[in-house]
Amino acid sequence: MKLWLRLIWSHLSWRYRSNLAVSEVGVRSFLVWPSDIDIFRHMNNGIYLTLLDLARFDLMKRSNTWQRLKKLKVHPVVVQETITFRKSLTPWLRFQVETKIIGWDDKAFFIGQRFVVGREIYAEAVVKLRFLKSPKGTPSPEEVNQMLGGWPGEEPNLPSWVRQWDKAVALPRGKEPAPSDWSHKN
Repeated sequence: MKLWLRLIWSHLSWRYRSNLAVSEVGVRSFLVWPSDIDIFRHMNNGIYLTLLDLARFDLMKRSNTWQRLKKLKVHPVVVQETITFRKSLTPWLRFQVETKIIGWDDKAFFIGQRFVVGREIYAEAVVKLRFLKSPKGTPSPEEVNQMLGGWPGEEPNLPSWVRQWDKAVALPRGKEPAPSDWSHKN
């Protein structure tokens, strides 16, 4: 239920905040609800990922990217993400999620996102997004940028550590068997 309330609010509230270029930092404010808390009395790690989705949605709506891609039957999907936690978010704490496209390669966009209280970073994530086109197709970032009329401003230079992370966590392609370095006992 808590996701639905936040999702409905996201669909309604983006109109009342300033417009952004997709190249700018989107900032979305949240509050830690009691239903976000796990047995350790801080925000559950799964909630962080849900709020990252809502913050990316907010940036895309406020930059008119969502609306334009929807007309073209193109939508984003997360293919990889990593998050590092520094401090806990506790009940009733107000925080912001900052969202910025940090670059792309020939297949996907990479988005940096931070959970910030005041001016302090509590957690930071990198999310790899691909776009799918209905009924079939996977446009490259270059094609997506062309669909949107080009990248507004100077193209970001994807940090080398992000490229290394992307390569290090990639799964085998297609239906390749899983590596046998895990022992399975039934």
